[in-house]
Amino acid sequence: MFASFTTRPNRWDWALLPLVLAVLVAVAYGAMQMARPFVLGQPTPVSLDVAGLPYYLLRTILRMFAAMAFSLLFAFVFAAVAAKYKMAEKILVPLLDVLQSVPILGFQAIAIAPFIALFPGSQLGVECAAIFAIFTSQAWNMAFSLYQSMRAVPAELHEASRMFRLSAWQRFWRLELPFAMPGLLWNMMMSMSGGWFFLVAAEAISVAGQDVKLPGIGAYIAVAIEAENGRAIACAIGAMFVGIVMYDQLFFRPLLVWADKFRFEESEGDVGRRSWLLDWVRRSRIASRLSDKAWTVMRGTLAWFPARPVRAEVADKPAGRFRLPARAADTVLLVVAIWASYRVAAFIHTEVGWREAASVFGLGLATLVRVTVLIALASLFWVPVAIWIGLRPRYAQKIQAVAQFLAAFPVNLLFPVVVYSVLHLGLNPDIWLSPLMVFGTQWYILFNVVAGASTLSNDLRLAAANLGLKGWLKWKRIYLPAVFPSYVTGAITASGGSWNASIVAEYVTWGKTTLVAHGLGSYVKQMTDAGDFPRIALGIGVMCIFVMTINRFVWSRLYQEQA
Repeated sequence: MFASFTTRPNRWDWALLPLVLAVLVAVAYGAMQMARPFVLGQPTPVSLDVAGLPYYLLRTILRMFAAMAFSLLFAFVFAAVAAKYKMAEKILVPLLDVLQSVPILGFQAIAIAPFIALFPGSQLGVECAAIFAIFTSQAWNMAFSLYQSMRAVPAELHEASRMFRLSAWQRFWRLELPFAMPGLLWNMMMSMSGGWFFLVAAEAISVAGQDVKLPGIGAYIAVAIEAENGRAIACAIGAMFVGIVMYDQLFFRPLLVWADKFRFEESEGDVGRRSWLLDWVRRSRIASRLSDKAWTVMRGTLAWFPARPVRAEVADKPAGRFRLPARAADTVLLVVAIWASYRVAAFIHTEVGWREAASVFGLGLATLVRVTVLIALASLFWVPVAIWIGLRPRYAQKIQAVAQFLAAFPVNLLFPVVVYSVLHLGLNPDIWLSPLMVFGTQWYILFNVVAGASTLSNDLRLAAANLGLKGWLKWKRIYLPAVFPSYVTGAITASGGSWNASIVAEYVTWGKTTLVAHGLGSYVKQMTDAGDFPRIALGIGVMCIFVMTINRFVWSRLYQEQA
């Protein structure tokens, strides 16, 4: 194969060469640094010298993209199984509700020791723990997005896939994944930004009474907060901005332009997105040849899975054939729920006491009020804005990078302003710390609704124009129903993310000054700092109960309405 590769490079190949070499060298150097020797208890100093920021930025971006790769794999498996099998959906969707409600500190407490034991004497164990923590801030949003998109594939496309006798594998790669690609890419950007939001917790790890700070922007911010160094905070913001612009231009922008060909229908007023890097690649002879060979290999891989024979539709088969497995699955779930309830009751009785549990439940209600009010306010503001942006692709391209930066802005960087304002103005922390909860999670609503509005059918727009729909009636009949599935997906992840963010927002530290708001997040944070594992488990368990209850009686009903 390589002997026949005789394409001569052109000027675009030579222009791409330095960029490709720089990326390869940076990735190789960063990966080598991740495997350095490490002994638990040995100090891992993080310098506030500005000269070290490029190195810290490289380490952070490598962790982000490693977590993104695992998140994509998880999203593919989860969405494919949950969207195709009803019995699996009954288990996986509630399980995802639980996973997204578990705070990042809870995942770290569980995962850090096994990862260190897996790579003894190497920093790779702690690196894997940090990557896993970032993964938990990225994966759930992407999985929900892909799951929702696969359920929203038009019936006529499914009918076409049956006529062409596509197997389940071929239907996933040739129909469902391409249909979901635009929304998935927007949620990948949001998930990448969500990783930045929880970066301090991921890179500044507390284990076995020891503080481990991995070289990275998150650890740099943590040290700057401890030292009350405003200059270092400003430098960290600048480094974040540079990193976000780099991976937007080198990764997400080319993907968005490439993914335009997967759009189900062109929208009115569409303008072609442009990416200078993708233009270079398309003009490059060697890159184009390599791309063609890669697609040939992928098409050959899909050909390994033959088309399925024509079969009778499921609806034509006796309904009783499926009743027994469904009832057996429901029985198993009921038994598991009863057993879990018994174990929780025994744990509360022996470890923490019922009075403590009632108090924590009350703290959960306080956090619930904050989450509900903030998600409602964010929805009222961002849904109209997102629809306006999504209907105007020219503006969406300009706003994309700005939205990524704002969504990635770690709430910890606002601590100096918040502490100063609350103390000097005599504000109530229970009220004025609350907006921090939604600062990084409101963008889930924005990104999902923009993705939904950008794929609005041109037929609907023409029908609205022919019927003379204007003003509120047009929004009520056309725009809001069209983006409703995307809004539900964004609101679910924003709600779960807000519960997770309460750990950061309800317990604010700047140097030696600490502000605490009464709520479940501050309770979990204080118990984590104290190393009280039974009460950490109690706080996380109560948070999971709240999130699952809301999802069951609010979001799942909304999903059924839009289905």
